[in-house]
Amino acid sequence: MGRLPASAASAPMTTVPSIKRLGFFTRLLDQAGAAERYRLATAQIVQAEKYGLDSAWIAQHHFHEGEGGLPAPFVFLAHVAAHTSRIRLGTGIVTLPLELPIRVAEDAAVTDLLSGGRLEVGVGPGGNLTAFTAFSLDSDDRHGLFDRHLALLKTAWSGGELAGGDRLYPASPTLVDRIWQATFTVAGARRAGAAGDGLMLSRTQPRPADALQSSLADIQNPMLDAYLEALPEGREPRILASRTIFVADSTAEAMRLAEIGLSRMRHRLAATGNLSSGNLVGDLIAAMDAHIGTPDEVIASLQVDTTLRRATDLTMQVHSIDPPHPYILRSIELFADKVAPALGWTPKMNAGARQVA
Repeated sequence: MGRLPASAASAPMTTVPSIKRLGFFTRLLDQAGAAERYRLATAQIVQAEKYGLDSAWIAQHHFHEGEGGLPAPFVFLAHVAAHTSRIRLGTGIVTLPLELPIRVAEDAAVTDLLSGGRLEVGVGPGGNLTAFTAFSLDSDDRHGLFDRHLALLKTAWSGGELAGGDRLYPASPTLVDRIWQATFTVAGARRAGAAGDGLMLSRTQPRPADALQSSLADIQNPMLDAYLEALPEGREPRILASRTIFVADSTAEAMRLAEIGLSRMRHRLAATGNLSSGNLVGDLIAAMDAHIGTPDEVIASLQVDTTLRRATDLTMQVHSIDPPHPYILRSIELFADKVAPALGWTPKMNAGARQVA
């Protein structure tokens, strides 16, 4: 995929996106206890592999059950690896300032071996600032901690000498080329590009106070410009765009479930000024940058997102709708079979392989 200049990226979309890789992303927020959440998320990732998706991503969250259901991503991904055979398994993200970097390096190396080399490692400075207090850390130090911990990860995976003269075992030098940095800022995107790492774009992010009606593409295309400009010559760009996508068999079904799920977020969004039209569901869909509806409706919605013209990877997540498990399975199926082909994606397996999953 070629690098588009900013002028082309901001122009109205006249051609469909051309996504190289397709992913499924979960924050493990099924309406159930922790053990059942893990079981259902595993089944959803198995479903994603069954329908040919290229990757599955899981979020790490400490505490706060309603924000995210998983504090130990490598433990969970090692479990998922035993239930899958092909799909790549990624962290989206590990909150690196809260972690002992050598332990992250070791856990990732072991998980990568157990999965047959399928691990992708997304990292970030973290957004849940209250967690830093529980870890006896100052959230104001998170960016400095992130930089130091990431540098140590790369040294360890590259086989470099650590303090005291030790080196990482088991070695895993190829993990250095599978690092992704998550960010909300142009500066963060530039940093990821200069490092030669992948760039992870969120499904939604805060709007500037003077531009509350900006689209996600308005905010993220300048980040892409900075990333691509900073990327070393000859380094292939890796740009993962995560989007809230819920595909259903009918508009009525999609909107019914969206109203239930998105209404849980109303109290957070009311203070932003984004709930203004009087149409609760419509306001929430717009505020959460969600793509919801039948396959044709979701295709049309995604084609308006000019960021996807330059993304190499698109991951779907059903948060903040979080419908019941059967609807998530069906959404993955419809996304892979009906929506993704219209975005230029083709599965890496034939349909007959689904019988094995």
